[in-house]
Amino acid sequence: MRLRESLEAVAEISPEAFEDLRGDIDPEWMLQALEATGTATLRTRRLPAEQVVWLVIGMALFRNRSIHEVVSKLDLALPGISLTVAPSTVVEARARLGAEPMEWLFSISAEHWAHKSARTHSWHGLALYGADGTTLRVPDSPANASHFGYARSVRGESAYPMVRGVGLMALRSHLLAAVAFGPYETSEIAYAVNVWSSVPRDSLTIVDRGFLSARILIPLARDGTNRHWLIRTKKNQRWRVLKRLGSGDALVEMNVSSEARKKDPSLPKVWSARAIKYQRKGFRAQTLLTSLLDPHAFPADEIATLYHERWELELGYDEIKTEMLDREEAIRSKSPTAVTQELWGVFLAYNLVRLEMERVAKDAGVEPTRISFVAALRLICDEWLWCAVATPGAIPRHLRNLRAELKTLILPPRRPKRRYPRAVKIKMSNYERKRRKASK
Repeated sequence: MRLRESLEAVAEISPEAFEDLRGDIDPEWMLQALEATGTATLRTRRLPAEQVVWLVIGMALFRNRSIHEVVSKLDLALPGISLTVAPSTVVEARARLGAEPMEWLFSISAEHWAHKSARTHSWHGLALYGADGTTLRVPDSPANASHFGYARSVRGESAYPMVRGVGLMALRSHLLAAVAFGPYETSEIAYAVNVWSSVPRDSLTIVDRGFLSARILIPLARDGTNRHWLIRTKKNQRWRVLKRLGSGDALVEMNVSSEARKKDPSLPKVWSARAIKYQRKGFRAQTLLTSLLDPHAFPADEIATLYHERWELELGYDEIKTEMLDREEAIRSKSPTAVTQELWGVFLAYNLVRLEMERVAKDAGVEPTRISFVAALRLICDEWLWCAVATPGAIPRHLRNLRAELKTLILPPRRPKRRYPRAVKIKMSNYERKRRKASK
C-alpha cells in the first residue's frame, strides 16, 4: 500500500491520531497545483503527477539514495504489470510534471505554514522574518552552464554552475515563507524585490546589510501596510541627524542616489530611518537602521537584542545545504527545468520537517529552534520509509512513538556569549585544481 493511501486509511480509522500529519499537504492543494499549471495526468500512468510530486519531495529527504531507489523504497508507483519502474519512466514523469506545480505547491503551503508561524512567534505584534541571499551549486552540464552561469572572481570561474537566490524565513521556526532564485548573474536586489510581494502586513523583516539600498528597503515598507525592516549599517553609510531620540538613538535622513532613482523613478530624493548605535561587551560598536521610528513602542535596547536573531536565517540555510543535501558538491538534476523542480522540492521537504519540529516544540513547551534538526530529519525519514510498507492499523501508534521520541531531542538553551571565529581546521588541498577553459 502506498504511503498516501496508508495515511488516508489511518485517518478514517483514527482521525484524531493522525489529523496533523494528514493535513500537512492538503490533497486539495496538490490538485489545485496540478490543475492550475495544466499538469494533471491520468491515473493509468505508472507514475501519475501526484506521485511524482512525492518523488521530488522524497529526493530531497533521501539525498543518499538514487532517484530510482526513492521510487522503490517509498512505493510511489501505481500497481502495474511490471514489478519495477524503469529509470526512463522516472525521467519522463519528472519532465511531464515540470517545475511550476512544485513552485505552486510550495507557495500555497508556505502561506499556511510559515506566515502562521511568524504570526505565532511575533515580536511586539509584528510577524518576524529574515531575508538574505544564498547560492547553490548545480551539476556541470552544458544546459545548466548556459542557463545559470558560473561565479567569477580574480581566481577564475567557479567549479560548478551556480544558482543565486533570496529567501524569506520565519526566524523563530525556520519555516521558509518565500524563495526567489535563478541564474547567478541576476542580482540579489532583483530577487529580493520579487520576495517582498510575499511579506505580509504587520511584519518586521531583518535583512543582511548587503541589502542596504533605497531600491530594496523603500519598496519593502512603502508597498505594504505596516511592513518594517531592520538592518546593520555599512561603514561608509552617511546621513543627517534630524532628531535625537535618546542616547545612541536618532531619526536620520539619507539621500537616494541618482542612479537608484534612474532605475526606479518612483523613489524619492531622500528617505528617513532610525539609527541605533549599541555595543556589546568585547565587540566593536555597531549601528542599526530601521523603519521602526517610535522609540516608545519599540525601545532601542530591545531592537539591538532582536537584531541578532537574524543569524537564525544562516542556521536555516546551513540545515538545508549541510544537513539535507549532505554537503554534496551539487544537487542532482542536469537540466534547468529539473534543477528548478528539484529545488522547490528541497524547500518543500525542509518545511515539512520544520513544521513537525514546531509541533513537537509546542507540545514540549520550548522554542522550535530547541529541537535538533539533524536528529529530527533522520527520524522523520526513517518513519516515512516504515509507513510505506506498514499496515494502516499500526501507523497511529508508530506516529505517537515518533512524536514521543522527537521530544527527547530537545537541545540545551543557546549560550549567548558563545563565539565562532571565521576559521577552518583543514587547509586547502595540495592537489592541482581541475580547471575548464574560461567561458567568454
